[in-house]
Amino acid sequence: MPIYEYRCAACGHGLEALQKMSDATLVDCPACAKPELKKQLSAGGFRLSGSGWYETDFKTGSKKNISDSKTVATGKES
Repeated sequence: MPIYEYRCAACGHGLEALQKMSDATLVDCPACAKPELKKQLSAGGFRLSGSGWYETDFKTGSKKNISDSKTVATGKES
């Protein structure tokens, strides 16, 4: 479940809420009880970078390169 950040427009109180994506947006501020909570735009908790993850990343020995093993097994390059 994602963590959403909220800030109250009336008193400035900030909070984080662990909610399902289908849950209703919070409205009432727990600090001042006014219906002024606004959902904030925030950065994600992780970042995907690099060339990616592949099936061969953690293999060892003769299983390391799948494309070479196919060439050896069939005698043809694909």
